[in-house]
Amino acid sequence: MKADLVIKNIGKLATMRSKNTPVVGKDMNNVEILEDAYVAIKDGIFIEIGIGENYKNIVNFNTEINDAQGLLVTPGLIDSHTHLVHGGSRENEFSKKISGIPYIEILKEGGGILSTVKSTKEHSDEELYSKAIKSLDRMLELGVTTVESKSGYGLEIDTEIKQLKVAHQLNKTHPVDLVHTFLGAHAIPIEYKNNSKKYIDILINEMMPKIKELELAEFCDVFCEEGVFSIEESELILSKAKEMGFKLKIHADEIESLGGAELSAKLKCISADHLMAASEEGIDMMAKNKVIANLLPATSFNLNKPYANARKMIDSNLGIALSSDYNPGSCPSENLQFVMQLGCLGLKMTPYEVLNAVTINAAYAIDRQNEIGSIEIGKKADLVVFDAPNIEYLMYHFGINHTKQVYKNGNLVVDDKVILSKI
Repeated sequence: MKADLVIKNIGKLATMRSKNTPVVGKDMNNVEILEDAYVAIKDGIFIEIGIGENYKNIVNFNTEINDAQGLLVTPGLIDSHTHLVHGGSRENEFSKKISGIPYIEILKEGGGILSTVKSTKEHSDEELYSKAIKSLDRMLELGVTTVESKSGYGLEIDTEIKQLKVAHQLNKTHPVDLVHTFLGAHAIPIEYKNNSKKYIDILINEMMPKIKELELAEFCDVFCEEGVFSIEESELILSKAKEMGFKLKIHADEIESLGGAELSAKLKCISADHLMAASEEGIDMMAKNKVIANLLPATSFNLNKPYANARKMIDSNLGIALSSDYNPGSCPSENLQFVMQLGCLGLKMTPYEVLNAVTINAAYAIDRQNEIGSIEIGKKADLVVFDAPNIEYLMYHFGINHTKQVYKNGNLVVDDKVILSKI
């Protein structure tokens, strides 16, 4: 078999190969690094990984050979928690927030999530698409090749469907792959403020079956938090979602230690996200049940809130992923490289732990571990060439875009920070 493409002269190739499980504990600080390496690609798939000039036996006159110029190469980055498709923005709340006005007061004035719900309902499909594709472009320029995208700014069936359909259209037209999550249980709509049971009935009996019928979402998520959905309500919603065939995610223990981590373990969710207030018991239960802890340090940074206890989680052999939580309220940033740097500076993770968290473990957080997340024979040829000599430099030199090139399915889609083509 002859390669379509060989990328040679890779200074350091971080393969992120694991043992068919999420990377946990001390292993999170281990990364296989090949020096003077190459990768060979055919039909968008890795077919060989090696050292030096050993690629010469799998090339012919049709093989394209690119030179990585001695730079660092990693798998394509994975952002496994975003609220990509939404209308409007909330910069009008920024001064209020930093002056100390409580979120509940902003909400009473029609701001907060209610503002984004209103904007998303008012925006057309085309307007939502145009806004979201700009964000996807930014993500791709930063080395992100796969993104999880949640609904949750409709809180009624038509707008939830609209968000998910826009995400599906983006998946068809943009190089970045999207993974779709239904988050109708993102908040209680204002009209059901005093009757949450009625909204939950609508979620379970009308919205979720329709989303499933239309095949618009693979995952179902719930915002389990004080003043939003209780442990009991979250368990009911997620249990019904599981019966319908959805895979499960949960926004858990972001502000209060309600027991969301414990619930994620009980229901065997794919991931539990946020976890700044997760209990030690919840962390241990998650580890035992192999739930991925998806941590969102840029949200802590933006809200000036404590960071999740990543060191306790690693010591407990809990697999950790890191994501942006890109959304218009608590984290208006698409910059996963900055999230990686906060993983070191805020969560006190090592650079190797961070890289595992945005590649192979992030793939587990969206159930794509057999396709992406590592540079291995048979996986999609998604990779990033970073203008950096090593992994440590990516985290050390913060606040800039280190990406030189991005390959998606073996195609060069970003070169010197310029997007070359759309699908």
